[in-house]
Amino acid sequence: MTARDGPQDRYKAVWLIFFILGLGTLLPWNFFMTAREYFIGRLAEPEELRSFRNQSGEAALAPSYLPSMFDNFMTLCAMVPLLIFTCLNSFIHQRIPQQIRISGSLVAIGLVFLVTAIMVKVAMEPLPFFVFTMISIIFINSFGAILQSSLFGLAGLLPASYTAPIMSGQGLAGTFAALAMIFSIAIGAQQPESFIGYFTTACVAIVLAIISYILLPRMDFFRYYSMKDKTEYCVYNAELETKRDLIKKVCCALLVSLPADEPNGMEQNNSKVIPIHNPDEKPSVIAIFKKLWVMAVSVCFVFTVTIGVFPSITAKVSTVLGEGNGW
Repeated sequence: MTARDGPQDRYKAVWLIFFILGLGTLLPWNFFMTAREYFIGRLAEPEELRSFRNQSGEAALAPSYLPSMFDNFMTLCAMVPLLIFTCLNSFIHQRIPQQIRISGSLVAIGLVFLVTAIMVKVAMEPLPFFVFTMISIIFINSFGAILQSSLFGLAGLLPASYTAPIMSGQGLAGTFAALAMIFSIAIGAQQPESFIGYFTTACVAIVLAIISYILLPRMDFFRYYSMKDKTEYCVYNAELETKRDLIKKVCCALLVSLPADEPNGMEQNNSKVIPIHNPDEKPSVIAIFKKLWVMAVSVCFVFTVTIGVFPSITAKVSTVLGEGNGW
């Protein structure tokens, strides 16, 4: 059966599922960064309380450096686990099934955002809240790295055009988060309670992604391409076994026809000219990296520059037009 004879992606359902999965991959983290003002506000003491403590000589509850260092620590706690677990996924993908990596990561990220939404209503001192937030960021990006790598690996089973919906979904995630912030400023909803909507929206996106991933194996189009490699492997394995049997028969016939004092030499020659490959052997990560190291290093440099300034530096840029303007 050729690719033309295979099932079609009816109503672009598989394309849409990968789009939703791409959206669910980055939307939660984009909403988390968009809620920066909420985190900064909870780390800083109100001005009235700070002046009262200064007059009475009481110690401040919130260290003054927490709000100023939040962006830098957020970037470190996000990018270092992202880098580490992206590299680790190259090795653990052979040991942990793809279903567990994708669905488990989505569930874990959803639980973190659910707890984050609940914490909006829970009173907590600034320093413990800072530690809790950084731990949440580490968890989100660790599981997010595994999710993204596994998702692109899943799309690799399909035609090349099915990588595009993942990228499109991730692009829409950033756009959607920016529009949500614009809408929030426009209606004046910048109170801590209003940020519950940010986190619950992220939870809804994750639930939608989980449902889409559950529906994916039911699609004939996806089943055809995901099983294609296994079918080819079975055919190749059967052909290899047939060739081995033929080789054995030929070798036996040759050994029978040879003089009795030359079997060892023939066996040595056969062992040299008839290599037997293990069909279970998979290409190493190093061998793959040698083929794409130029593109990999280029992407690494691009992310080094962009993530080096975003959000730790860009978040501190403020307008010089209109003092006190929320925009």
